[in-house]
Formats: sequence, structure tokens, C-alpha cells
Amino acid sequence: MFHKEGQKIIVTTFILVCSVVLLSHYLIDISWLKLTLQIGALLILILILQFFRNPSRKGTKNFDDILAPVDGKVVVIEEVDENEYFKDKRIQVSIFMSPINVHVTRYPATGVIKFSKYHPGKYLVAWHPKASEENERTTVVLNTPKFGDILYRQIAGALARRIVNYAEVGESVHQGEDAGFIKFGSRVDLFLPLNSAICVKLGQKVVGAQTCIATKKVEKENEY
Repeated sequence: MFHKEGQKIIVTTFILVCSVVLLSHYLIDISWLKLTLQIGALLILILILQFFRNPSRKGTKNFDDILAPVDGKVVVIEEVDENEYFKDKRIQVSIFMSPINVHVTRYPATGVIKFSKYHPGKYLVAWHPKASEENERTTVVLNTPKFGDILYRQIAGALARRIVNYAEVGESVHQGEDAGFIKFGSRVDLFLPLNSAICVKLGQKVVGAQTCIATKKVEKENEY
């Protein structure tokens, strides 16, 4: 199954690859050159197909956990000042996606969209510390039953040149549903309340709509 954002490029690539294979077969007499061109064209098609794959994720939806919005590797876990929307301290969890990861963005929780904004910007490498504030990006705030407001940010990287964001203010969304797509390498930042219990570690690989990123800390009752 492939994501709808890749339909045009998949069809275009397929046509070009078929053209290269056929033309090289009839027009090139040098065997090694013909084979090299044909194999190279087929490899490009395979890479495009794997990039736009959209595996079905039917995990159990719940209000108690924040799930990973994307596939990738956790590269940041720290307390930071979130200056765009909350303007206070939050726990930031950042997930980096390489070109071979699934690039579908999924809603990390069930709730209502309160804020959704696109920002044009630079194309620093996605792991750069300033990428979250200076790169092309979209910011989405989701009001959830358990955690209150959480924020996730799609960030373009050095290769990513288009971010697709489906979140619209006022819309009710469900955990694990398709929230957008980032083309060709990028990262997603989550900004969570300080009372969130983080369930992942730096360097850990996560799976969108399946890996638990955070749960709510259990408040201890006062002892007398």
C-alpha cells in the first residue's frame, strides 16, 4: 500500500523507468552499459516505492499514552522553552527519519486540533539544534482528554522539500490516523507537559502509531 502523496511521482517514475529499460534494450549495443542503465532505473523505482509505502497500523487506541507520530530514531529528549505556542517549558522528544523510514505522519493522540500553522524556512540538516525553529515546518496543537494540549512539529530537512499537513483547526482526530507526510528525510518534534512520563530513550527506534512515547505520571497521594 502506498501513500496518496506519492501517486504522481510513482506513476511518473514508472513511466520513465520503462522508457529507459526499453530504449536501452533497442538502442544500446554495449551489454554492460545497457545492463547498468536498466538496473539503475529499476533501483530508482524500488527506492521511490519503498519511500512512499504506507503500512497499515491498527494498534489499540487509548487516552493514556502518546504514541510515536512517525517511524524513526529518538534524537532528543530534554526540557526546553517552547516559544511559538505555549511560551513555557515542555518536554521535547524529537524523532529523526532517514530516507528509508516510512514518512507518514500520524496523530499521536486522540483529540481536537486547536492550532495548525505552516512556516516557510531554511533546510538545515534535520538534526541541527536550530532546525526546529528555523527550518520549513508545520506546528500542530492537539487538545487531548488525558494530557491537555500537546504540540507536534513536522520539520523539513536538507533533502525534504515539501511538508504535507492535514490538520485543520476544530477537527476531531483519532490516534494513529494519517496526519500528513514529509517528503525525503526529516524529523518530528513532540512538546509534552512536564508531568509526562517519557517511555523512550535516546537512540531508540520507534514505530509510528505503535511505540509509546509518553504516559501521564501517577500523582502520589499526600501521606499524613
